[in-house]
Amino acid sequence: MSKPTKPLQRIALAPHPSLPSGDQEAAQIGAFLRGFGLQTSQGSLYNDDLRRQVQDGEIDLVIALGGDGTMLHAGHLCGPLGIPILGINMGHFGFLTEVRRDQWIELLPRLLTSDYWLEERMMLRAEQWRGDDLLGAWEVLNEVVVCRGHIVRPVHLHASVDGRFLTTYVADGLIAATPTGSTAYALAAGGPILPPELRNILLVAVAPHLSVDRTIVLAEGACVSITVQTDRHVVLSPDGQPPIDLVEGDRVDAYASENSVHFLRFQDPGYFYRNLTPHMSQNPSTVRQ
Repeated sequence: MSKPTKPLQRIALAPHPSLPSGDQEAAQIGAFLRGFGLQTSQGSLYNDDLRRQVQDGEIDLVIALGGDGTMLHAGHLCGPLGIPILGINMGHFGFLTEVRRDQWIELLPRLLTSDYWLEERMMLRAEQWRGDDLLGAWEVLNEVVVCRGHIVRPVHLHASVDGRFLTTYVADGLIAATPTGSTAYALAAGGPILPPELRNILLVAVAPHLSVDRTIVLAEGACVSITVQTDRHVVLSPDGQPPIDLVEGDRVDAYASENSVHFLRFQDPGYFYRNLTPHMSQNPSTVRQ
């Protein structure tokens, strides 16, 4: 938890492009903020102009309009740059968003008096290695997953921590997750829920067969390495992004990134536990789109 260190003058409004009323809602928020003398710009997180403004340091705050997927995408852009994110929930689920759609008129004036706090959330750096060659690297907020591809059979994944052999999993996959990711795929796979301020790494097996079936909680400074030991189709997916094919012998390393994502919060720090039960009683797949 940290307090703001500078006033927020330049604000980017980033609605999810598939939201039918996203642009209209963002335009209304922009007009509202300009009425208080703030500068605003608008565009989706896929918009080159908006991304350039963020990357060039021309933005102090990104207001993301959407659901948790929009917040993840904003985190990928803003985390390495240290730019805070405020989420307005226009989706069906909202573990990461802060403001309901009907709340922003009430809450946004608090930006002017710095009446908020910044929540720091750990990111992971994930790397794909083939021998001594680094083939790709990603910054993730939720998790990195190594799992079976299109063939529905378990795969063999060799896991080590800080260079020390842990075990070989025979499973559908293996998840290395942050505390933020503990309420995402890791939760669905039976992992524990960790509060967001922790900086641990969860190692969760997906449908393990005669393998370690308990989640392992690793320290922040740990590096987990997952090596493919099968000739079956295996893929890597960082934060649910399109899968990347792996071959036998490929290694995926995951460890705490030097970057963090900062979420702007108006609620008190106990919000996570207060909201946990209502969130857990929801199933977004049962809500009509």
